[in-house]
Amino acid sequence: MGPVAGALLAALGGLCIGSGSWTLKEMRRYRFEHWLLVGMSVGLVILPWSIMLGVYPDALAAIGRIPRGNLLLSNLFSMGWGVANVLCALCFVRIGVALTGGILGGLGMAMGVLVPMLFRGSGLFSRAPGPGSPAGLAALGAVGLLVAGAGLCLAAGLLRERPAGAGGERSPGFRAGLALAALAGVLSSFPNFAFAYGQDAIIAAIHRGAPGSDPLSTVPVWAVGMMGGALVNLAYAALLVHRGRGWRLLAAPRDLGIAMVGGSLFIVAFGLMGQGALLMGPLGASAGWGIYQVGQILGGQAVGLAYGEWRGADPKACRLMAGGVTVLIAAAGLLAWANSLAR
Repeated sequence: MGPVAGALLAALGGLCIGSGSWTLKEMRRYRFEHWLLVGMSVGLVILPWSIMLGVYPDALAAIGRIPRGNLLLSNLFSMGWGVANVLCALCFVRIGVALTGGILGGLGMAMGVLVPMLFRGSGLFSRAPGPGSPAGLAALGAVGLLVAGAGLCLAAGLLRERPAGAGGERSPGFRAGLALAALAGVLSSFPNFAFAYGQDAIIAAIHRGAPGSDPLSTVPVWAVGMMGGALVNLAYAALLVHRGRGWRLLAAPRDLGIAMVGGSLFIVAFGLMGQGALLMGPLGASAGWGIYQVGQILGGQAVGLAYGEWRGADPKACRLMAGGVTVLIAAAGLLAWANSLAR
């Protein structure tokens, strides 16, 4: 398996998590907080730890060999991602779903691609080419396309959601919502940093100093490094469930099963993205993240189409969305080419 396979794995991971939004749409009794509580419990705690302990029986002892600085850094990054999820929910209320999604997508993709080039990651990613190299310049061009594509998708979403004859009045919290969305966009790229700056030490410890190439070799990175983010999300979800006095709803069997499926997609997506980034080589932390994000947007749009979100929408909005998707696919191709230059 080589860089092409790595890019395909990263894209598949993005499609996996993006298309997982169907599980939210199928909820009948669960509210968002129930889905989040069950999903994060399964996807970021139960499944990754079960896989890690099942495949690597001495993993608990190996965790003690991981430098504390690496563990702390990874979990601080993942906590930032957890905060981004909380802010995202608040921004949905203040400035709307389309605007929040556009800001998060644009900033999250740009940050996730740029930072590992400017501040090289650990292990394999420590040899990433700089932004002034041919590969780096190509990646910078891809960042421009990523932001442009996200902007077109944002414009399409805003046009689709705008009711006929709506005025231009904004709520009192609109500016604050924009600031929160921008912060959430930056923080949304932090899972990539948790992987880029923590994978080498964690994988080496679990594999007794020899990083593995098997498909499950990155699962310990997410199990150990994403605990901070899992705790933030679980605490927030539990608070909302408690406030709404909705603990009894958790026992609804149909919604419980669907939420568990949705949660399992988190570790599947992260695992595919991480393994793909390693296969792509030194630029994999940047290129893999960008390709993963494009896949996530495409997967989400596919679900939106399947559930009729664009039925009856303004034709201009549909054209904008088609243009945005085309630009994002071109950005993914440019990232793959940049990665080939880096090798």
